[in-house]
Amino acid sequence: MLELAAELLGRALRGVPFVTATVTSVAGSAPRQPGSSLVVDADGAVLGNVSGGCVDAAVHDACQQMLAGDRTPRVLRFGYSDAEAIGVGLTCGGTIELILRHHDPAAEPWLEPALADVTQDRPVAVVTVVRGPDTHLGRVIVVRPDRPGAGTLGDERLDQVAEAHATAFLHTGQTGTAEIGLADSYCREPMTLLVETSTPAPRLLVFGAIDHAAALARIATFLGYRVTVCDARATFAAPERFPGADVVVDWPHRYLQSEAEADRLDGRTVICVLTHDPKFDLPLLASALRMPVAYVGAMGSRRTHDERLTRLREAGLTDRELDRLHSPIGLDLGARTPQETALSIAAEIVAHRHAGTGVPLRTGVPIHHGSTTARPVVDAVGVPVSP
Repeated sequence: MLELAAELLGRALRGVPFVTATVTSVAGSAPRQPGSSLVVDADGAVLGNVSGGCVDAAVHDACQQMLAGDRTPRVLRFGYSDAEAIGVGLTCGGTIELILRHHDPAAEPWLEPALADVTQDRPVAVVTVVRGPDTHLGRVIVVRPDRPGAGTLGDERLDQVAEAHATAFLHTGQTGTAEIGLADSYCREPMTLLVETSTPAPRLLVFGAIDHAAALARIATFLGYRVTVCDARATFAAPERFPGADVVVDWPHRYLQSEAEADRLDGRTVICVLTHDPKFDLPLLASALRMPVAYVGAMGSRRTHDERLTRLREAGLTDRELDRLHSPIGLDLGARTPQETALSIAAEIVAHRHAGTGVPLRTGVPIHHGSTTARPVVDAVGVPVSP
């Protein structure tokens, strides 16, 4: 739902009810991930999708039925089978499970503030019970890391454990599910919580104001990163060369350390060192490789890389720290131009983020990493199932 916050906020402000069908789990080649939503509002407008087209029509019908009738939260499961693949089955061979919820802004005071948080780039998590006892299904709690939350799952201890899970998801900027078992003593029946998060855009720091940096800044912005370009040479670090990026004139290692001290770096931050100059690269990498960031890459030939490793070892870096360095930076795409090189760097960043292999999909590697193997037939295709 949060991915459609900008559109839904307007409806919440006008008091327009709507139904969300939100993906809660996927298996196999299901095309959309948990948190993806299809929305139908009381005026008949449709937003988003949950399958890329395979079962969206059936989900749309279910949403309309909820708008017109029983508003009790319900679960839908769709999958693949030879008999139903041409009907409402997932032709790609995966399975998805969704929860349908009716939202009335007048009855849900948490809704409008949570959607506003997303549109104003403030971190927020919406936790929903998507599997469990009927008395709890669809209950919501909103968690904010630095401000009061809202809502309840029906029990103070359950709220506390939900807040703990939400905080962990917010730290990584991910959306997913958390299982609460009987052994946890928080509930009488096992529960599954869907944790939808929205966090400020992850940062990508590019050091070296060269043409490759300008191309990388454009691609990274398209991918949703907040980009900063830093160079000690004011002549090259001209803002007009890097539209959409913040431009800083400073020594790279000094700027990086100032950002770390200000706690503006986190586990999603990407650092790309394109300066290709030892007096900038070495002190910068010595700092970056010791920071808890997502990715550190450096441009240079293999000879430059080997010399750089020697110098960094002499500076006291361990083999474990040096193993974090992606150098020469990028995937082998046969890139020649700055734009192609930027694409190869961005491709490696995406592959690293999602544990991709970088090899052609036609070789048979899984298309959707992290998915479990799909069952040939699910218990009930497109039929509500009991939680």
